[in-house]
Amino acid sequence: MDIDLAGRVAVVTGASRGLGLAAAEALAREGASVLAVARSAPELEKLRASAPERIAVQVVDMRSLDEVTALADLAVERFGRLDIVVNNAGIAPAGPFAEQSQEQWDEVFAVNVRAPAALARAAGRHFLAQRSGKVINVASTSGINGKPILVSYSASKGALVQFTKALAAEWGRFGVQVNAIAPGAFETDAQAAVLESPETLTRRLRKIPAGRMGHPDEFGPLVCYLASPLSDFVNGAVVVIDGGEVSKL
Repeated sequence: MDIDLAGRVAVVTGASRGLGLAAAEALAREGASVLAVARSAPELEKLRASAPERIAVQVVDMRSLDEVTALADLAVERFGRLDIVVNNAGIAPAGPFAEQSQEQWDEVFAVNVRAPAALARAAGRHFLAQRSGKVINVASTSGINGKPILVSYSASKGALVQFTKALAAEWGRFGVQVNAIAPGAFETDAQAAVLESPETLTRRLRKIPAGRMGHPDEFGPLVCYLASPLSDFVNGAVVVIDGGEVSKL
C-alpha cells in the first residue's frame, strides 16, 4: 500500500516525544510538511533537525486558547495550506478522584478536550473552504473503558471520542473526515514507571492478550493511513490499537 502524502500539510500537537513524535516523523517520511507543536523547545529542535525541509516547529502551551487557535493559520503561513490535524497533546495526572482539585480537573479538560476542539475549529475554516481535510484525535482506551486513579483523564478522553463522532457527522458532507485513535499501553515516557519495574511490567502485560506493549513505530503508520486519501470513506471511527486489551473479557 503506497501512502503518498507529498504536498499535504499537517499540524501535530504533543510532537516532541512518544506517540506524537512517532506521528510527526511518520508523516514527514511519507512526504508531508509538518508543523510540530509541543512545550519543549530543545526536543522540538531535535525533531526539526531530522528533516528541516519538511518539519517546522512551534512552542505552544495547550492551555492557551490564543496559542492553539493560531496554529492553523501559522501552518498555512509557513507551508501554504493545511490538510491534516493530529490532536495528540494530552495530560494524565494520576491519583484518587476524591483528592483531585477542581483546578486539576479543569486543566485536564483544557488540554485534552478544549484545545483539540479549538484547533479543529480553527483548521475547519480552511478544511470547509477547500472541501477536504483530516482531523485525527488521539484518544485512549481509557476513554472507552474508564480506569481508576485516572478518572479525569478517562472522562476527558471519553469526551474526545464523542467529539470525534459528532464532528464527523457534521463535517462529512464537506469532504472532511474526523477520526480517533485509541491507543493502549505503548513503550513511551508515559509508561516509564511501569517499564522500570519488572514486577509492575509483568502484571501489566498479563492484561494484554498480545503479551507486550506497543512500539511507537506501530502508531505512525496508522496516523498516516488516516491522514491519506486511502481513508476518505473512514469517518467517525475510533480505531483501537492496544494488543487486544479492551476486547479481553
